[in-house]
Amino acid sequence: MYFVATAAPDGRVNVSPKGMDSLRVLEPNRVIWLNGTGSGNETAAHLLEQPRMTIMFCAFEGKPLILRLYGNARAVHPRDADWLKLKSLLPEVVGARNIFDLSVDLVQSSCGMAVPLMDFQMQREDLSDHWRKNTDLEGYWTRKNLVSIDGKPTRLLED
Repeated sequence: MYFVATAAPDGRVNVSPKGMDSLRVLEPNRVIWLNGTGSGNETAAHLLEQPRMTIMFCAFEGKPLILRLYGNARAVHPRDADWLKLKSLLPEVVGARNIFDLSVDLVQSSCGMAVPLMDFQMQREDLSDHWRKNTDLEGYWTRKNLVSIDGKPTRLLED
């Protein structure tokens, strides 16, 4: 589990929890992560105006530790030329909507002594199960994912 934070120059800051086997380190200063379809698409909208992104990892067991990756990111959509190459590096996710490509310019660690200890039980399959049953992905994107909660475009379905 990790958390992704982005913000446009104005409007709301977005912090989103991420799970599944969705992140890959490609180079010492480059990571990608796959974004499944959800109720909003804030990250894609924010990056069009401000490419800053922070990814935060927390240790929920063992030694207390927090790790943050800071940098600039871009959204890669299914229509983009490098989608297939990047997607081939990640597991198949039903409803995959974006891949975010982060160029890391700073890595910072800090203590996580206030983060609670938790035990992993299992991965949730709810998102994948939902998109296996509901096949109108583009219809959902049109209704829910083309603008952010602040009315900013995401360019999800644009050419």
